[in-house]
Amino acid sequence: MSKKSLILAFIFYVASALVSFGAFSVLGTTQILSLTDSGDEIEASDEETDLGQLLQISPQELRDQACPLNGQLYSLTEKSAWEKRRPLAVMIENTPDARPQSGLSDADIVFEAVAEYGITRFMGIFYCDVQVADTTLAPIRSARSYYIDWASGFNLPLYVHVGGANLPGPTDALGQLGQYGWNGQNDINQFSVGFPTFVRDYNRVPGKEIDTEHTMVTTTEKLWTVAAKRLWTNLTPARNVGKTVTGGKDWKEGYIGWAFDDGQASKGAISAISYSFMGQDPNYAVQWAYDAASNGYQRSQGGALHTDLNDDKQVVAKNVIVLQTSEKGPLNEAKHLLYGTTGTGKALVFKNGEAIPATWSKKDRTAELLFTDSKGKALSLTRGLTWISVLSTTATVTY
Repeated sequence: MSKKSLILAFIFYVASALVSFGAFSVLGTTQILSLTDSGDEIEASDEETDLGQLLQISPQELRDQACPLNGQLYSLTEKSAWEKRRPLAVMIENTPDARPQSGLSDADIVFEAVAEYGITRFMGIFYCDVQVADTTLAPIRSARSYYIDWASGFNLPLYVHVGGANLPGPTDALGQLGQYGWNGQNDINQFSVGFPTFVRDYNRVPGKEIDTEHTMVTTTEKLWTVAAKRLWTNLTPARNVGKTVTGGKDWKEGYIGWAFDDGQASKGAISAISYSFMGQDPNYAVQWAYDAASNGYQRSQGGALHTDLNDDKQVVAKNVIVLQTSEKGPLNEAKHLLYGTTGTGKALVFKNGEAIPATWSKKDRTAELLFTDSKGKALSLTRGLTWISVLSTTATVTY
C-alpha cells in the first residue's frame, strides 16, 4: 500500500472512531458483554439502557382495576395489557456488591430468604406494575427449591433465573424444575436462553466495580417476548407432564388471591420493625420505618437505605409479612438450605402501622400461600407492594 493510501486510511480510522464515540456519548449507552451458555465471553455490544415507555395512561382514566396479586388499583389500559400475560417470578440477588438492585420497587410481591452462607436473595413477582414501561431487572441470580415452591402458588408463572442449585438431594432446584415439567416451558433459565434476553452489564452501577456474578441484566419485555414465542401467554399451552397432557387454561383460572382493605384504615403506632436472618450478619439485617403520611414501610438493610437503581428511590412496601418456618441446613458443601414451604406456621403481618399475629398456610407445592387471623378468617391486606421475609421459627422480630 502506498504512503498516501496509508495516511488516508489512518485519517478515516480516526474520524470513524471520533464519530462513534460521540454517538455513544449522546445516546448514553452502556457496555454490555454477552456470554455463551457455558459462561464464555462471546461479544461486546453497546445497547441503550433507557426504559421503554409502553403505555400512555390518560390522567382522566380511572384507576379502579385491582391487580389480582396485591390489590393495587390500576387503569383499564394496564389491565388490558396484563391480561394477555402471566406473572414473572424473578430471582434477584442481594450481596452488598450487587446493590442497589434494579426493579424491586416495581414488583407486586417480593419473597426474601437466605440462599446460602446467611446471604439473602429475593424473588420478585412482576405483573401489574410493569405494564407501563419496560422495566430493567438486575442482578439476576440462581434458582433455589423453596422459591420454586412459592412461585408454584401462582399457577405456573414464568420462573426467571441464571442456573441454580443442582447437587443431588432435596436442594436440587434444577432437577425439580425438570420433574415439574417447567424446563423449556415456563422456566426461563439464562443458561438456555442467553443473549440478547440476558446481558452482562459491568457498568450497571455507575462508578462501582462489579464482579461478573453481579452483572446479569434483563427486562420485563424481553422475558415476556421469550414466553410469547413459547406460547406461554396468559394461557398455558398444551404440554406433557409425565403421562398427563395439560394446558389450555388461563393462569388466573382457579387463582383466588388475597383479600384487601377498602376504605380508610386506622393508623397504628408501630413505627419501626427490625429483624435479622441466619447467622445474624449485619449486612442482611433489615429495618422498616413506617410513614403514616404515605401509609408505607420504608426499607433499609445493612444500615443503609434500600434504594432501587431504576429511580434512585427508597423501596417502600404497603405490607411487610414476616413468615416463620423450619430452617434446615447447611445440607451440602455448597451450604444450601431448605425452608419449610407447606403446612402451617406463624406469621406477623405489619400494615397500617399495626402488628397482627397471623397464621400462614400452604396445602401443597402448587397451592396458594394464605394468611389468616386469630379467628381463622382470611386476613385482608393493604393494597400495594407486599414484602414477605422468611425467617426461622427461632428468629426474633423487634417492633
